[in-house]
Amino acid sequence: MRTGLDLNDVGGFLDEPRVAVMGTLRSDGSVLLSPVWHEWRDGGFNVWSATDDVKVRHLRRDPRLTILVAGSEPPLKGVEVRGEARFIDQAVTETAVRIATRYVGRDEAVRYAGTMAGEDVIVRIEPGELRVWDFADDYGVD
Repeated sequence: MRTGLDLNDVGGFLDEPRVAVMGTLRSDGSVLLSPVWHEWRDGGFNVWSATDDVKVRHLRRDPRLTILVAGSEPPLKGVEVRGEARFIDQAVTETAVRIATRYVGRDEAVRYAGTMAGEDVIVRIEPGELRVWDFADDYGVD
C-alpha cells in the first residue's frame, strides 16, 4: 500500500460520485458512521444534510469528525479527512443541487433539493488531517 500521498496522486478520485462515510461522536463517546453524499470543493468536503439529522446534532455538540471516501475496485484508492465541522446556511439549495446532481442527475437533484429547502444545511469539513492512499504498486498500476 502506498501511503503519504496527496490528492494529486489519486487524480480525479474525489470527483467521482462515491458515497462517503462520515463518523461523528455520540454523547456516550461511541462513533456513529453515516453514508453521505458529498463534494470536494475549494480544499474541503461539503456534505448536504437535514438540519435535524442525528449526525448534525452530534456535530453541533462536538464538531470533530472523520470522513472517508474509498474505492472498492483496484487500485483501491482512499481519502480520509479528520477535522471539525462548520455549518453553512447560505446558498444551501444551490450546493445541495450540485452535490445531488453527482448521484442522481440534475432534474432529480433539483426536485429532491426542493423537498428539503429551508430544512437543510451544508456541513463543511476542511482537513485538519488528510490521509491519502492506494494500492497501485500492488496492482502494477502507474
